Amino acid sequence: MALTPSKMLPLGTKAPEFSLPDFAGRIVTLAKVKNNKPFLVMFICNHCPYVKHIRKELAQLTTEFQKKGIAVFGINSNDVNNYPEDSPEKMALEAQSAQYTFPYLFDASQEVAKAYQAACTPDFFLFDSQGLLVYRGQFDESRPGNQIPVTGADLRKAIEAVLKGQNPLPDQKPSIGCNIKWKN
Repeated sequence: MALTPSKMLPLGTKAPEFSLPDFAGRIVTLAKVKNNKPFLVMFICNHCPYVKHIRKELAQLTTEFQKKGIAVFGINSNDVNNYPEDSPEKMALEAQSAQYTFPYLFDASQEVAKAYQAACTPDFFLFDSQGLLVYRGQFDESRPGNQIPVTGADLRKAIEAVLKGQNPLPDQKPSIGCNIKWKN
């Protein structure tokens, strides 16, 4: 595990399109789902201790904001040949166990992660209704072992601002987590 920060894609970047299978093989296409509403793209995986640390609050926060009209996508881009615990079969078990209500997609080619310049898990990208990046960064200040409660405060504030038609504050802190497991 290499502790890795987000690369902090420039604000205002247009969301790269994607068409990816979920763990059951159903294709989810960003263009068909976003429907001129804000959306969140998250790079997560099954085995990362940083994702596991926020898992319960992540499930609650995403479910809450999906009910308020935010589209949410979780994407696993890890190399499953070297990290079989991130396979689509294990993704199905993780989604059920964590009670994820968003599509949990598999980026086998890793092209979507590269297009978003994702660097770590978790890595969050929030887009406004025009598909422009308004937030990229951390879930909150909590990390495994630092004794700060998991609240999702940073991401929550950003989503609430977007729902009010406002831009989140520009002072955004990078997410920190395990590096994406790139193929050789």
